[in-house]
Amino acid sequence: MEKKELFIKEIRPGVFLMDEAHEATGYLVAGDERACVIDTMNGYNDLHQAVRKLTDKPLTVVNTHGHPDHIFGNIYFDEAFMHPADLALARQFVEHPAFQELCREKGRSMPPFRDIRGGDVIDLGGRTLEVFELPGHTAGGILLLLREDRILFTGDSVNHHLWMQLDGCLPMHEFVKELDRVMFLEERADVILHGHARDVDDISLMRCLRGGAQEICDGKTDGDEPYRWFGGVESQHHFQCEPDKQYQQADHVICYRKSNI
Repeated sequence: MEKKELFIKEIRPGVFLMDEAHEATGYLVAGDERACVIDTMNGYNDLHQAVRKLTDKPLTVVNTHGHPDHIFGNIYFDEAFMHPADLALARQFVEHPAFQELCREKGRSMPPFRDIRGGDVIDLGGRTLEVFELPGHTAGGILLLLREDRILFTGDSVNHHLWMQLDGCLPMHEFVKELDRVMFLEERADVILHGHARDVDDISLMRCLRGGAQEICDGKTDGDEPYRWFGGVESQHHFQCEPDKQYQQADHVICYRKSNI
């Protein structure tokens, strides 16, 4: 596999954004005693080696969900934590011939997954990551709140281009209920760092996404357009974000199946 560029920048002191070829984004959060890698992207680069240039602290690796562009880089580590509801999903991709070929090419294999669930806390020493469950995009999607820095890591569960048209996504009305259950996090975080970000977004992105999902549930979809992707053609719904807030992009879309509202 061709090696692709890994762009790294420090978002806050000790909080690094790792953008792999603009295809997926992972993060490194360093505390006083430990560091945490959040999502390992596609495995194009030796992520362990890259992280070791930033910190020598013991590492914990967490996957926000089981899609390949968030877990394939696990091959450079000894283990990774993921919600058990996404284990079957991850296994589909791990067993795929293309990934097996990557492992042979790199001389590596997928390490074991360990369970992580809502309510778990990762103590890094002076920094803590608290886990919250948000099923929707996948059954086992999680959010991680970096309490001290008021940063919410959302994987693909909350972003500007949310895929809800996949097999296994929750019906939209159920996703709205799940969003309502974690909306209190607006009071605990100032910004979002999601799984395909290049910078921070204002925390209001979560509420605006919820509004877009509710519009779909309410049938306010007359202006929705076809969405063509590798799985076929579904629908896309544009939603509005708040003026005068910091967002890294101006276009905000939820992709969905009309049969899954």
